[in-house]
Amino acid sequence: MKELDELLQQAETGIQQAADLRGLDHYRVLYLGKKGQLTEYLKNLGHLPEKERPLAGQKVNIIKQKIQTLIDERVTILREAEVVNQLAADSVDITLPGRHQQVGTIHPVTKTRERLEALFTQMGFAAVDGPEVEDDYHNFAALNIPDLHPARAMQDTFYFGDGTLLRTHMSPVQIRVMEESKPPIRIIAMGRVYRRDFDLTHTPMFHQIEGLMVDENVSFADLKGVLINFLQAFFEAPVPIRFRPSYFPFTEPSAEVDIGCLSCASKGCRICKNTGWLEVLGCGMVHPNVLSMAGIDSERYTGWAFGLGIDRLTMLRYGITDLRALFENDLRFLKQF
Repeated sequence: MKELDELLQQAETGIQQAADLRGLDHYRVLYLGKKGQLTEYLKNLGHLPEKERPLAGQKVNIIKQKIQTLIDERVTILREAEVVNQLAADSVDITLPGRHQQVGTIHPVTKTRERLEALFTQMGFAAVDGPEVEDDYHNFAALNIPDLHPARAMQDTFYFGDGTLLRTHMSPVQIRVMEESKPPIRIIAMGRVYRRDFDLTHTPMFHQIEGLMVDENVSFADLKGVLINFLQAFFEAPVPIRFRPSYFPFTEPSAEVDIGCLSCASKGCRICKNTGWLEVLGCGMVHPNVLSMAGIDSERYTGWAFGLGIDRLTMLRYGITDLRALFENDLRFLKQF
């Protein structure tokens, strides 16, 4: 009996000193848990003489109830203290100066799109757009892309069950404009396009701009003049530019355009793979088959087209090394712009 009285005093002292609910739960387990001290007393009642067992059991239960009451009272006090502390932490000091609203920034891809539209608008191009979910005809067939061309493969294109697909380039917009309009045509089309690719320089969704001009006596020299003026205006420097022969099903002749590496001033570095050049776009004269399928007289009219990735231009202009940074929405990255 004396041990039980001492146990009650120890429990009372410990419970009163508990600073938080976690510490209080320690004493609950210590005295009332399945392996607690009072539970051990109850288990050992069988070792007492038979006449002493009822009195000892009654004493253990009384102390158990007192300890439970002490714990309940302490829980109430600690919870009230938590509420008071929380209110004090959340209180507003009206003497403090006001907090300024943070000003957002324009996403670098949006800044590049706005710059592109402004530059081409000054050169007389109209901005147009079209559906992101396209049909096979406008995305492939009308662009002189044969049925077995690798671009149609499932590993490159997102197809839907009804035969439609997510556009893989902005060229379908050019086809729709030529079907609905008569020359002269001078347009740019900007928007999201989709391909199955994801790494440091590719994402499944990216942004592209394509330009188209159709009129009488349009030549490759006109295309070169527009692109050279555009690239030098965009980068605000007389960057070296070269045209290399290439192949695209929808243009003939076709070319790829390189600029001198902006990181090493064309001396050779990791970014340009030590060549001193960076590929930025593809272009060429519109194939006569494409003009004919769009309802334009290919004997009377000629045209040229070009296409480039807006995300790649953004990376080059702002010195971004990982394309994925443009889509991860990290505020620390976006605040730089």
